[in-house]
Amino acid sequence: MGRRIAECGYGLLYGGATVGAMGALADGALASGGEVVGVIPDVIREREIDHKGLTELHVVRTMHERKAMLSSRADAFVALPGGYGTMDEFIEIVTWAQLRIHAKPCVLVNVNHFYDGLLRFLDHSVREGFIVPENRGLVQVAEDAETALLLIEKTWSEREEIPAHDTRLDAVVR
Repeated sequence: MGRRIAECGYGLLYGGATVGAMGALADGALASGGEVVGVIPDVIREREIDHKGLTELHVVRTMHERKAMLSSRADAFVALPGGYGTMDEFIEIVTWAQLRIHAKPCVLVNVNHFYDGLLRFLDHSVREGFIVPENRGLVQVAEDAETALLLIEKTWSEREEIPAHDTRLDAVVR
């Protein structure tokens, strides 16, 4: 994913750590010449190793400050397979889309059917009347990085929206 983001000329905005899948994502973008910006709160910086090779690293005090910075700077949101933190940040940003706080694409990358259970839950919530059908569409699903980027670009063209950065996508990828 990081490599593809960079190859498309987009920037990557992410959580700022060098460990795990997110570290690999940043490394892939950097190795392909991409701009990579990290936003890491002190509490996580103390537990994880912040990435030293980023284009920019912003250290903030709280998770709320991190989310605010990520959401304001991003043109789209992508969730790769992950745990509680990924779900927290992705569901919150989808909720903000539902509330019309933003109209940015929100894409789950469902590698090897990782998110099938979540997608069934969302569909169940629609059937039970907790999510209105048009809001179910706020969560787009891709099987791989290439499809995720195509969905984002398609969403922009359908909404006739051009991101603030002419040729750059600041994608928050979790």
